Amino acid sequence: MTAASQAERTVLAYTVHLPSIPTEDEFNWLLKEEVHAVLKQLQDILKEASRRFSMPTPGFEGQLKQENFILGSSTMDQVKGVLTLQGEALTQADINIKVAKSSQVMHFAFRDDKQWKLQQIQDARNHVNQALQLLNSRDDSYHFKTGAEVNKLMDAVMLQLTRARNRLTTPATMTLPELASSGLMKMFSPPMPGDVLVNFYINLSKLCLIVYQLHVLQPNTTKNFKPAGSSVLHNPGAMFENNNTKFEVSHVHKVECVVPWLNDTLVFFTISLQLCQQLKDKISVFSSFWNYRPF
Repeated sequence: MTAASQAERTVLAYTVHLPSIPTEDEFNWLLKEEVHAVLKQLQDILKEASRRFSMPTPGFEGQLKQENFILGSSTMDQVKGVLTLQGEALTQADINIKVAKSSQVMHFAFRDDKQWKLQQIQDARNHVNQALQLLNSRDDSYHFKTGAEVNKLMDAVMLQLTRARNRLTTPATMTLPELASSGLMKMFSPPMPGDVLVNFYINLSKLCLIVYQLHVLQPNTTKNFKPAGSSVLHNPGAMFENNNTKFEVSHVHKVECVVPWLNDTLVFFTISLQLCQQLKDKISVFSSFWNYRPF
């Protein structure tokens, strides 16, 4: 059984037993005992999530595990590759691109002195750690005085978890000129030609590579030139200008691979958000005992 499925069972086991007529004694017990029990569960789950972002290499303490992923294509094998992921960094990318017109295969790989930080993973990890810091600020000896205080803590934790999840589920949009001037284009040996653009991003539990093949627009065809806006994925026909040259996207290839530990973290985020909401729901049952108290 995976840690993610164990965490799912934890939520199922955490059933909400609501009294038919809430009493102040039951509310005080909730603040003193059950709130801390839930905080402990949240800490355990989020520690597992945080650990996924920094899995150590067996036998090499302090060194992150390197994982190789084969990129699969649904576009007639126009793009193939192997990516090496180490925590939040792509330490190597070995890519073959078949040129649409000539069927010539171009091979590119990261320079030995380069690695590419995946900002989405870095940000998600930071948000998880901020949620853990919030939970750690209320240890077992801390006495919650009002339901509003518990809700405030849960809202703060949920905000960090939602931001962490959104970073993995919502890739950043970019314009084609931004992509052309990105540091990613300087990562490869041999250098990428001027008529090819690439981009990496995370979408849910998948690591994605987009390859754009371009052609130069001749001066007599630029009267209908309309530059494309910002997008995660640009379609064929998208136009842009870079260094006083106008281009059009002729072919787009998207390949991706599943990163299992990213899927684990998304499950942990969902379970943790459910636990937070369940605790808020319990607290709300006793609102008559605390909603008039100043916080």
